[in-house]
Amino acid sequence: MRLNTETYSTRLSVRPDDIDMFRHVHSSRYIDYVLTARFDQMTRCYKCSMQEFLDAGLGWVMISTELNYKRPLKLGDEMIVETHIESLEKEIAMVKFDIKNAGTGKSSCSGWVKYALVAIDTGKTVPLPEWVLRRFSLPD
Repeated sequence: MRLNTETYSTRLSVRPDDIDMFRHVHSSRYIDYVLTARFDQMTRCYKCSMQEFLDAGLGWVMISTELNYKRPLKLGDEMIVETHIESLEKEIAMVKFDIKNAGTGKSSCSGWVKYALVAIDTGKTVPLPEWVLRRFSLPD
């Protein structure tokens, strides 16, 4: 199986509660944008909804991240959140992202997130099941 590294996009809007005292999006919101995009893309692009994971007693937990802020997003801006799976390890998926201002096409924030797959009942990491590997791979 070859890993599907295709980049997928989700369009989102800056919400009033995303704005900080400097009148731009607070840094903590960029992770929210990535999580929102991943939920959308898991269902729409990978045909693997988060509900499917929950039904299997599994969930994804963020274990580390890097964010590189470039340009602020402001109230009224729309953005395109692009993500792709960079790598899969035993129980970890590394996802790279770029959040672009939809009006200018310029990057506002980019980086990566590492997620561990965990068993919900124990909170312990578990190896990626075969059905997950298939969904995140391209057909041979």
